[in-house]
Amino acid sequence: MPSAPHQPATPPPSPDASALVVGASGITGTALVDRLTAGGWEVSGLSRRRVPGSPARHVAADLRSVASLADALREVRPTHVFFCAWSRQQTEAENIVVNRAMVADLLAALAPGRSVRHVALVTGLKHYLGPFEAYGQGDLPDTPFLEDAQRLPVPNFYYDQEDALWSAAAEQGATWSVHRSHTVIGHAVGNAMNMGLTLAVQAAICRATGRPFVFPGSRTQWDGLVDMTDAGLLADHMVWAATSPAAADQAFNVVNGDVFRWRRMWPRLAAALEVEPEGFSDAPRPLEQQMAGSEPVWARLVAEHGLVEPDLSRVASWWHTDSDLGRDIEVLADMSRSRLAGFTGYVRTEDAFLRLFDRYRADHVIPG
Repeated sequence: MPSAPHQPATPPPSPDASALVVGASGITGTALVDRLTAGGWEVSGLSRRRVPGSPARHVAADLRSVASLADALREVRPTHVFFCAWSRQQTEAENIVVNRAMVADLLAALAPGRSVRHVALVTGLKHYLGPFEAYGQGDLPDTPFLEDAQRLPVPNFYYDQEDALWSAAAEQGATWSVHRSHTVIGHAVGNAMNMGLTLAVQAAICRATGRPFVFPGSRTQWDGLVDMTDAGLLADHMVWAATSPAAADQAFNVVNGDVFRWRRMWPRLAAALEVEPEGFSDAPRPLEQQMAGSEPVWARLVAEHGLVEPDLSRVASWWHTDSDLGRDIEVLADMSRSRLAGFTGYVRTEDAFLRLFDRYRADHVIPG
């Protein structure tokens, strides 16, 4: 059985502490709400729509609307802000404008209350690899990636989000932390980047049609070493950084702590999902091609098993998993900065996958 993965929930640093989780419906936001409420925090969750079953007080707002944020946050006085949202645009230039503004506008809306003590921002390893338009191109830093690597000489909305964070934190007298995660797997539906659920749905369709569970990615990913980030561990890390003086005003890589090869992981996931694995052959076999036209199969599975989400596009992000597993470069992140500052969280990635599959089955998101 998978072992217990996480540190004990961190209690609030003072009786008046309260948290605002921005992007509370996403993979990271959902895990953060769980961790914070378990630790006894007062938690508000900002999202457009209420998250069913969430213990957080819902704050309905559109991050792209200054007026919506001002209205929604007028009476909200968080001491700690956890920013876990982003909005993908057609170009990186648009990504920069939209995603920088979301950070800046949210913190500006909170500024009049003068309550914010710490802001934690989630970004990712595209900090080192470049944005979608220039991903893996040019001279990249050596692996494992270190947090003090120079920014790449290309536009990247992560950099602009950091700049907006630093500026707002300085103006408001708050500390900050940046959390550069790798591929995040965790419990959420309707998320634009959700490899864990995507692979579970791929397997369900393969099992229903008698097809093998085909690895969609490159030889480099199949044979090479890689790491990932469990959403619960990321949540633990963000709460730790928000409450630990040793972590203030720093950027951190956040990965599980183990490394693996997909050629070893793939058959283990296949066994858990009850499908026949098929590894890399001669070239990548992207899921967007493999799974094309699978909507009727998914509709049949939804009807037969009473699944809760009939829209295949809300449970499977083929494009994102293809991008991740199709990379022709090694991607590993160093965790020394966190370890030296006192964070000891660790998750075995195989256990993270198996726990996630079990939870999706229990919630009737995938067939049991």
